[in-house]
Order: sequence, then C-alpha cells, then structure tokens
Amino acid sequence: MKPHDLLHPRPAGLYCPPGDFYIDPVRPVERALITHGHADHARAGHRHVLATGQTLDIMELRYGADFAESRQALAYGEKLSIDGVTVSFHPAGHVLGSAQIAVEANGLRIVASGDYKRHPDATCAPFEPVRCDVFITEATFGLPVFVHPDPLNEIRRLTASLAQFPERAHIVGAYSLGKAQRVIGLLRAAGHDAPILIHGALAKLCNYYQGQGIKLGKLAPATDEEGIVDRGAGQIIVAPPSVFGERWTRRFADPLNVFASGWMRIRQRARQRGVELPLILSDHADWNELTATIRETEAGEVWVTHGREEAIVRWCELNGIVARPLNLVGYEDEAE
Repeated sequence: MKPHDLLHPRPAGLYCPPGDFYIDPVRPVERALITHGHADHARAGHRHVLATGQTLDIMELRYGADFAESRQALAYGEKLSIDGVTVSFHPAGHVLGSAQIAVEANGLRIVASGDYKRHPDATCAPFEPVRCDVFITEATFGLPVFVHPDPLNEIRRLTASLAQFPERAHIVGAYSLGKAQRVIGLLRAAGHDAPILIHGALAKLCNYYQGQGIKLGKLAPATDEEGIVDRGAGQIIVAPPSVFGERWTRRFADPLNVFASGWMRIRQRARQRGVELPLILSDHADWNELTATIRETEAGEVWVTHGREEAIVRWCELNGIVARPLNLVGYEDEAE
C-alpha cells in the first residue's frame, strides 16, 4: 500500500479511503476523527465523531450536546479497527485532550500530528513521539527565526510588570481553550497566589479544566463591575484577545494590554494590536522542536499540512527525507 492510498487530501480534509473517514474535516462528513477541540479542527455537524473523551467534552461545551449524531471516545494508546484500518490516539501536548492520530494498514503507519508543542505544560498530557513511515506535521512556526523562550521566564515578565505598575490592571489576551488555562497555571507556578479575574467567555472551559484535576487556583469573574476591587488595579485579568480596544476594558484602572502568543516575537504584530507587554508563549512547536520531532518519528516521508510549509519541506530534503506540502485550507491560528 502506498501512503496516498491510505490518506490523502480532499476538499473536506484528510481522507482515508479504506476506513472511509476524515481527520479534522473542515466541512460536515459521515465519519470524523478529531485531533483536538480548537474550532478550526473540531467543527459541529459531523454524523459520527471519534476523539479523546476530553475533546468530546470540550466540543459539547462549545457547540452543545447535539454537535454530532453520535460520538465515541478513544483513550490514549487504545487501538480501534475501522473497516480494517487500525487507528490510535497519542498525546500531542497542544491543549487538554489533544491527540496525534496514527492510521495503520497493511504494514504502513501514518501519523497525523494535528497541532502540537514540546514545551512542558501542566495543563495537558505531554507530547509523545510515535514512530511511523509518514509523519504529517503542522508548521505554524516553521521558520528558523521562531525559537520559543522558556515559558516560566515569560510569565515572570508579567509578574514583574505587576509589581512595577501596581496601579494598573493587567489584561492578558489569551485564547479560551488551552492558552488561558496555561497562562493561569504558569502564574501559579511562578508564585502568583492572588485571585485571577477571568472574562465570562473563559468560565466554562476553566471550570472544565479544574474538574479534570488541573489546578488553576482561585478564579473570580471579571464581568461584574461591583465585584472588582479598585477597578482591578494590581490584578491580572485573563480575557479573549478580542477585548482589546473594546468598551469592556474601560471598567479597569489604566489597563495594560498583555498578549500571550508565539506571534509576539514579531514586534509589528504586537504594535498592531496595541500590546504593551508581549509574551512569547506558544502552544505550537517552534523550529527546533519541529525538526527534532521529525527526526524522532524516524519517518521516511513527511507531509506538511499548514503554516510555513516551504522551509520545513526544504529542511527535510536537505536531510534526506522525502517531503511535500499538503496545502490544506481552513486551519487558522486560533490556538495562538
């Protein structure tokens, strides 16, 4: 069996003909295998959905109980046969419940990474490299310039700013699934024990994380003006990045805009969003992690799904690995 016979791109997404299923399809399909709960990978409307239990829970929180006609959970490492194709899920280290999907048939194994990171993260299971014949990798930060700094050092820049400007409310823009909880967890690891205010859009997912045993400490709503002491001066408020520039922020004392994203390495992006304190904090692998992961899989062939495809393809070619871009569409930077 050739790799293309086992998995290949279609307009709806990566398709497995012998198993008759898609991985992270961008439009409703009969059978969908989902890597994680971000909206560009996990969409509502599929008939049957297979994912980790946590990803299924997150999809229900985001889309409601009827996001699919039926659903099935698969634990990490558990194998399932679908019309003679063996599939299994393996930790991707991206967000809670995120998984790489291994697809095997006739002695051929292809691993679709979904989105992944290699930096330690107490809010989700760590990435586990899976040996395979073909590795399908993302390349969101697939350029040598992207080398992510130590996450705890970045979060200490935030606590230092809080100490330097106690009269200002620090509003941290962080996406609702994964990034927000990671920022809060890092703040706790850095010794910030005070209550953290959270935007209402984060409440359901933060509650779910806590219900899964992820320790986030004391959280308080940032949506009730009467409950905010001193207009949030000297406090940290975590909210979706979309709040920057909105009237909602005016309730706080001289708000200082903070944005946690791997894209904050690019100063122009920080300036465009009015960010005073950019934190380079990514939930995706950087250049060194992407190339190291490709080596660890021992794959003889690499497919690059989205991001900076050309540089990763070229690196593979220079290192004797067959590689090609898949040019899949519909995957954005929501996780950043």
